[in-house]
This record gives sequence, structure tokens and C-alpha cells, in this order.
Amino acid sequence: MIKKAVIPAAGLGTRFLPATKAQPKEMLPIIDTPTIQYVVQEAVDSGIEDILIITGKGKRSIEDHFDRNYELETRLEEKEDEALLLEMRRLSDMADIHFVRQKELNGLGDAIYYARHHVGNEPFAVLLGDTIMDSVIPVTQQLIDTYDQYRGTVIAVEEVPADKVNRYGIVGGKTLSDTIMELNILIEKPSIKSAPSNLAIAGRYILTPDIFAAIEQTAKGKNNEIQLTDAMLLLLKRENIYSHRIEGKRHDIGNKLDFLKTTVEFALKRKEFSAPFLAFLKEIVAAHS
Repeated sequence: MIKKAVIPAAGLGTRFLPATKAQPKEMLPIIDTPTIQYVVQEAVDSGIEDILIITGKGKRSIEDHFDRNYELETRLEEKEDEALLLEMRRLSDMADIHFVRQKELNGLGDAIYYARHHVGNEPFAVLLGDTIMDSVIPVTQQLIDTYDQYRGTVIAVEEVPADKVNRYGIVGGKTLSDTIMELNILIEKPSIKSAPSNLAIAGRYILTPDIFAAIEQTAKGKNNEIQLTDAMLLLLKRENIYSHRIEGKRHDIGNKLDFLKTTVEFALKRKEFSAPFLAFLKEIVAAHS
């Protein structure tokens, strides 16, 4: 059983400057909910209530978001806004959330290494803090189910167009079912000709504690950082690694265009916005056609 989750959220978010100069990109809201709250909720919905968030300099607002704010709660009580008061209290009670700082930005592999003392000798989930998954069954739960079956590292993957495989980490291996593959290769941003498939790593993992020894032995790679993909390549020599093709849609909030698309899609799902917002979009499209 997977009891713990790790959420790396230490990056600088330079693609969203100047908005991220004084606030974490993980706190950028999709309408009224910070990105990282969706990520934490996915872990909770997958049965995980012990969560470690890897932060960095200037990320204190993430801690504040999941903490109690008694002054705010008192004001809401005075206004008799019961629904909003309950929602604010739920934030601090939704999980047992811990924080540790990545002292230097040395890559995703290094960020995961900071979790070694917290997770101990247990398998654990990893959810990237700037990626939202929209699915009926939480993607992390999908990976947990696969881990329970195969008892090995599981990587979430999604199909991408063949002409875009050079933008992602790509996996290849032996097909076990419609959604599961036993991997024999992981390649970071391959050329179209050298890509073993069009299945791209999608920001969710179930890792075994053996990953920490692999990270220790991993040299700095792309961008002079310790890459998690490189560490998993070392791990692949020692144990089986599986990929799980996710059922759902991944929203990468790390780039501006996808952030805008996600905001629109989520707004159209909200009852209070759906009809008037759709009408507004149609007016905009008509005006620009």
C-alpha cells in the first residue's frame, strides 16, 4: 500500500515571469484554486494523506496556503459565510503535509533525494507540482493499482504526436496490456527517428526506495542537473520498471499557453460560469473570425 506522496515544487517558474518573481508558479490559480491544491487533492483522492512538498526559496506561500489562518476564519464567521469557512478549514485538514527545502536547484532527481528520510524504506508516489491531471479515477490511484499488481516502479505515460516526441522523456519496452508496458529503455527528448514509441512521461510516478541509491550514483546531466530519468535508467539495470498509460488528461501548468487552455476548460466545467463564459467565448471567436 502506498501511504506517502512527494510533490516537488522548488522550481523558479521563469517561464511565468514577472508573475512568479514573488510567488511560486505552483500557486498560480486555475480560476480560484492554486495549481498545487489540485495536486494535493489528487494524492488525497488516491488514499494518501502523508504528503511531503519539496519547496525552495520564495515558496513560503505554499506552506501558508495549507496552514490555518485564524484571522481570516474569524472574519468569515462574522460574515456568516459558512461554506467558505468550511472550505478554508478543510485546506488545513485535508492531509498531513510536511515541507522541506531543496537548498540548490539541482534538478528533479536531486529534489526527490530530499525525500529519503521522510519516506524511509517504503514505496511512494511522486506528483509534479505544476501538473494537473483531469480524470475520473485519480491518475495516482491508477498507478497505485498497477504497482499493487507488479510490485515495481511505475511511470505515468501518455501518447503524444510522433512529431513532438523530441519534447519529452519517452519510454519503450514490452507491451503487457492495453495500458501497461515493461520498460527496457527511457530516452530524454529523443529525435523522431530514435524514439522507441510515442509514449511520453507524464509527471506522475510510483517509486521504490531503491531510487535513492540510484540518484546517489547519477551524474549531472542535462542543464547540469541530476535528472530523475537518468537515475531511473540506472535503476532499470537492477529491477523492473513499468509504464502505465493514463486514463485522463494532463494539464502542464508550466507553460503559458497550456495554463490559458486549462483555465478555459476548467471554467467551462463550473456551473456558475459555464453558460455565460461559453457565450462570451463564442462572441470573441465571432469577433476574430
